[in-house]
Amino acid sequence: MQTDIHKDIIERSKRGDVRAQYELYNRYAKAMLNTSYRLVGSVETAEDILQEAFTEAFKKLDSFRYESAFGAWLKRIVVNRSINELKRLKAELIFVEDVSAFDNEKSDNDDNTELNVKQIKQAMKKLPDGSRTIFSLYLLEGYSHKEIAEILNISESNSKSQYLRAKRKIKELLNEVSHEN
Repeated sequence: MQTDIHKDIIERSKRGDVRAQYELYNRYAKAMLNTSYRLVGSVETAEDILQEAFTEAFKKLDSFRYESAFGAWLKRIVVNRSINELKRLKAELIFVEDVSAFDNEKSDNDDNTELNVKQIKQAMKKLPDGSRTIFSLYLLEGYSHKEIAEILNISESNSKSQYLRAKRKIKELLNEVSHEN
């Protein structure tokens, strides 16, 4: 059992205290919006998902047992809703079963390039939905390829190869931008 720093607010929210719910919303909305946006690539869609996720969270708040931090529990709802939205939009994921083509790929630690966050976000927008989802889940949200495989109902090797493709594409896009400047 993990102690949550917002336990008092959560308990008041469980009892239907609207002010406490509003306080939880204010504490977590921006981070959850960013999480959803990185996955779906649309501010409007991310805002809709955020509202739906908080509605779901408040309805299910009685099931929150402090086994994880509230933020982690809420983030899981946001990620699941975002992925469901991508599936609803029939985002096609292109998977490669053979990751041997990527065996010579440099590790993340070999890359000493300092990159502008804005440029990376712009490059991510140019990725196909499936690649952006896996890239975001792995690199930005910290999920393992095994967890991503379970969430998206794909193989772990598919997750790895799609991530490597996305990483390679982002590097290409960033190189193009740096050559333009």
